[in-house]
Order: sequence, then C-alpha cells, then structure tokens
Amino acid sequence: MPESISGTEDPPVAPSALGIAAARNLAHTAKSVPQMQGISSRWLLRILPWVNVPGGTYRVNRRLAYTIGDGRVKFDNAGLRAHVIPQTLREIALFRDFPEEAISILGALSDAFEQQEVEPGTVLARAGGKGDQLVLIVRGKVERIGAGNYTESVSHGVLAEGSYFGDQYLTGKGSWEFTYRAMTACTLLTLPRRAFRQLRSAAPELSAHVDAYLSRPRPAMTRRGEADIALASGHHGEAPVPSTFVDYEASPREYPLSVAQTVLRINTRVADLYNGPQDQTDQQLRLTIEALRERQEHEMVNHPDFGLLHNADPQQRISTRHGPPTPDDLDELISMRRQTRFLLAHRRTIAAFARECTRAKICPPGTEFHGHHVVAWRGIPFLPCNKIPISANLTSSVLALRTGEDNGGVIALHQTGLADEYEPGLSARFMGIDDRATLSYLVSTYYSVAVLLPSALGILENAEVGHYNEPPDAL
Repeated sequence: MPESISGTEDPPVAPSALGIAAARNLAHTAKSVPQMQGISSRWLLRILPWVNVPGGTYRVNRRLAYTIGDGRVKFDNAGLRAHVIPQTLREIALFRDFPEEAISILGALSDAFEQQEVEPGTVLARAGGKGDQLVLIVRGKVERIGAGNYTESVSHGVLAEGSYFGDQYLTGKGSWEFTYRAMTACTLLTLPRRAFRQLRSAAPELSAHVDAYLSRPRPAMTRRGEADIALASGHHGEAPVPSTFVDYEASPREYPLSVAQTVLRINTRVADLYNGPQDQTDQQLRLTIEALRERQEHEMVNHPDFGLLHNADPQQRISTRHGPPTPDDLDELISMRRQTRFLLAHRRTIAAFARECTRAKICPPGTEFHGHHVVAWRGIPFLPCNKIPISANLTSSVLALRTGEDNGGVIALHQTGLADEYEPGLSARFMGIDDRATLSYLVSTYYSVAVLLPSALGILENAEVGHYNEPPDAL
C-alpha cells in the first residue's frame, strides 16, 4: 500500500460489498470425479477377442507335434563363474527325455562346461571347420552366417542369451554348417566332445540314454514339427493312393481362468451422508475396477504360466541385430507369421524405433485406430503397452500378434453371466455389513489368455531403448 506524504500508512478502508471468501460459503462448487494416475490405455484388453469359457477352463487342441528340444537353457550367474542350471539342459534335444531320477548326471554335465569371454568380432566357429563342441550363450549376441548365391556371406539370424549351437557334434563327427561370429562381448559356456565322451564312459545311464536317442526312429513330420499327413499328387493312371489320418496331441494344453480380486469396504455413514452429488459407492467401485483391469493386463503379459512374454514359441523369438529396434528387425518379426494384426511395445520402445526410422531417413506413417492416431509399420498398428517391462540395462521386447479364434491366433478368456456381474467377466458381490457399520463388496475378475498356434505370437527381444544419436559438436 502506498505511503502517505507524512510517511505513515493510510487506515484500512471498510468493505462496501460482500467479500468473495464469505460468498463462497453460500455457493455451489463444481467437482470432478476422483481422478487416478494409474489408468493406462490398456490396448491389449481392447484388441484381443474375448471368448466365453463356461467351464472355467479352455483346452487348446492341436495336431500332434513332435517336440524337438529347441527351447532355451537358463543360467545361474551368481559369482564370477556362470553355471547352467542342470534341469534346463533338457531343452536341448539330446537330453530332452532324460529321466528325473538321474538328474545328478545332468549336474555333472553342467559342471563340465568351460566358461569363455570373447570380444566383439571373434569368430567362434567357421563354416567347413571341424565341429567338436556344444556352445551355450550366457550373455551377448552371436550372428549365424552362411554362404550366399551372389555374395560371400548371408546372415541367417542372431542368437542371444539362452540359445545354443553345436549339440549335434557331441554324438557325431561333422563340419560346421555356418560361421558363428560374436556381435557383442559374449560370455559362453562350451562343452568339448572329448569331455562329453569322458562323461559317457563314467556314467552308464548317460551312455544308455544317448544310445537310445541315436537309435530312435525319426518320425515323418512337417517343417512345423507336426505329424505328417500322407498325400499323393501329380500321379497318373491307377497309382496307389496312400492312406492317412490326422493325429492329435494326447495331452493338450489347458488354460484355467485366473482371478484378481479384492474386498472393497465403505463406511455406511459415508454412503448415507456424503453421497451427493456423486455416489460414493459407484466411485469407489469405478476406481477399484480400474486397478483390477490394470492388474489383469499386467498378468496377461507377465504371468509365468500364461503370460504372453513367457508363452511365445522359441522359434518365434528373435533378437535385435544391433541393439535398438530397427525397421529391418520389425520386418523380420512380421514376416514370421501370416496376418500379423498388432504390434505391442512399451512407449519408450516405440520412441526408440522412431529414432531409428529418423536415422534411416524414414517417416513411419501413422494410422487411425479406434479413434486414436497411432504409429504404424507396414500398415500394422504399433500400440503402446506399459506392462511390457524394461530391464535394468534398458532393454525391452516387441510383441507381434495374430488374433482370433477362427484364425488360430491369440485370444482372451473370461466367463460371463457371473452372479452379481458388474461388467462382463467382473462381479461385485455384496458381502454384508459388519459390527463397525462397514459395507463390504467382493470385487472379482476372472481371465486368462491363450495362444492357439505357436505362430500367432512372436517376440522381438533385447530391444535397447536408451540408444541416442551423439549430439553434434558445438560450433
């Protein structure tokens, strides 16, 4: 307040009208509904077709397929020396049917591996050279290179952590079909053939298992590993026509519905006295259901039993070639299946892909999808999903999905018609009022996700999201 000429302050002026602060006591206040920061787009729940499962369990029947042991081994990396977990050696075809009671032999086999550290560019095996060892990749990436028709070398893919090569040379002589070269610094575990022979001599159970494996007849199968269907074509006259039948898996996979639930408690005084203009019970239920749906999507991506990240076939998993996800990587991922409908990735992974497009001077076109403008690649929507994790070393994954029950794709499972159903597949069941005058509701949602055919789901792994261009030097 400006001072008077004499240097003293002017006396306060008495108000001539009702003040704003006092007037607000008689006025209505506009209110928002309770807001929640944890709500995401939840694209996965929106794009998957939901199939009703009245019996609570969904069975996926398939043609008989012969398991050939093409999974991935796992390692115990505690300490300075990596150690392959003995039970996971069964992912290698030679040891797949190894009996449980002789698991100690797999432990001795695991101890026989020798650890190696190699630098980028190191040739681990050269095509045409003598094949004499099994190699397990603990860390890093290895490129498989073969001869081309018009060039000296052609890339046949990248092997990443958990992959292996050379298992066929433990039991027979031969030459390397491909050249294997380290793309990054790698930690490897190698088992020479001579060490394997010594183990066979010392363990009769191992020798008997290997002999049985080598003498076992190889069944006729398709390139997908399914039991072959005998057919004839191109014949003339009265040539004999083969007879056949289509065999099914004797023990098909079943997906029981999982559950996410909580007990919502509301004080009756709150519900009676403070129930306007917004219904307290409705708002409490709405926010609780949002949290349950977030947990539901997280489980459908990450659950170790039925989550998509853990249920992709090993042959449908590929690794990025140079770290960040590039257009070439996504092209290879898409080409591995028919009718790829959607790509899902963390927002930071999508941003990393956009940076690689900028570096390649490509502008990925967007597309309108369910009223939203999203990134697209080859006409396939690239949707964000914050439930796909980013590891501590800033790597993540990209999921490619074919969807639909009629298309042999990925489907979501739930059961409708529940008692006290609040939303499809979600119930809010009133549990009564306790002696503290508190209302209780049991809020439950039942769900799962099934992959009908292995080719319906593919994953691009080891996508680095922290790779940026170096800034130009200041002028």
